[in-house]
Amino acid sequence: MQILGLVLLGLLAGEEFIVRYGVQPALRSLDDRSHIRARVALVRRLRVVVPGLMLPAVALAVVVLVTVGGAGSGFRWGGAAALAAFVLISFLGTVPINMQVIDWRDDAPPANWRETVLRWERLDVARSAAAVVAFVCFVAALAART
Repeated sequence: MQILGLVLLGLLAGEEFIVRYGVQPALRSLDDRSHIRARVALVRRLRVVVPGLMLPAVALAVVVLVTVGGAGSGFRWGGAAALAAFVLISFLGTVPINMQVIDWRDDAPPANWRETVLRWERLDVARSAAAVVAFVCFVAALAART
């Protein structure tokens, strides 16, 4: 279970890292209409992909936290805390924004669309960092056991 959990956490952290530091800067280089079309398309796709990784990763992290004892316990708790932060930032921050973005039209975006994107990006810095920290902590926990 630990290995499967690490694989899922690694995929989640990698996806979050690429969105944060690869996709988001690329979107900023586009003209407004292309940016909005691309952002809406990404939200439509990632609203399926991310929960598909997040939910089983969280479930396995909880199982590992509860069932595995001994060396690495502090790292597992740290990873669980980072994962909890990731989930909270997602459900209280980026998901509500994404629910608005999915209805944006490139020919008539909301007047505050740039501010909304900036708020999402600020939340995503913390969110992506939390995913990476969770992964690193669970890797360290496994390494401490060997």
